Amino acid sequence: MDLVKNRMQVSGEGGGARLYNNSLHCAQTIIKTEGFFGLYSGLTASFARQLSYTTVRLGVYQTLLERFSTDGETPGFAQKTALGMTAGSIGAFFGTPADVALVRMTVDKRLPVAERRNYSSVLDAWAKIVRDEGITALWRGVLPTIYRAMIVNVCQLSVQTQAKEAIYAKFKVENKLALSFYGSMVAGFVTACVSLPVDMAKTRTQNMKIIDGKPEYKGMFDVIQRTVKSEGVPALWKGWTPYFARTAPITVVTLVLMDMFMDRYRKMN
Repeated sequence: MDLVKNRMQVSGEGGGARLYNNSLHCAQTIIKTEGFFGLYSGLTASFARQLSYTTVRLGVYQTLLERFSTDGETPGFAQKTALGMTAGSIGAFFGTPADVALVRMTVDKRLPVAERRNYSSVLDAWAKIVRDEGITALWRGVLPTIYRAMIVNVCQLSVQTQAKEAIYAKFKVENKLALSFYGSMVAGFVTACVSLPVDMAKTRTQNMKIIDGKPEYKGMFDVIQRTVKSEGVPALWKGWTPYFARTAPITVVTLVLMDMFMDRYRKMN
């Protein structure tokens, strides 16, 4: 899903020809031209991203949530939002190098052979990026990555926590697993809708090449402005279907498991 989403986000960039009609056409084209395992290009970078970004943001959020809870009562929604944004920004900083490698590895094979970067793994990607572009290039697009992470964390964690409380108050759902599932479904949908424009800007920023010493884009807002101008406002939501298909189940599984682990952790302590 990540690969299809990234390919669709860079397709038609700058008003160029659109390579794919929709998500299904994109996946079919990749399988036809690159084989089935072409859908898994960048898998090592995806693992690295989950180990860095996801681990940090979830751990920091839970730590902050417990720190600011009083007598078993969680903070209000505004404070949860602030905690989610803080945890997301910290996680994004640690996860950006893996994110840069992931974006480049997933979109590389759409390019002509002479223009490909040909990273063989996330470690190879990092080594070549540092060698060719300098170590700071590992954090290219860090600001849109942080903005996206802040939005995702607020939508996933803060909205999920708030949704669970609202669902329990309204429907008295006693089963913790069911309550976590319902709250996570709400959070997954909100996350996909709200965060995709920033995710698109992040993808294009991290994939851009430096031409004659000048970056293709000046920053996130330049990406958004030029995308709207050349491709229209709907282009900000390119790749919504694979993004939602990825975000919704990941949100549900991640947050349900996190709730189970945290409940077990509290019982042990």
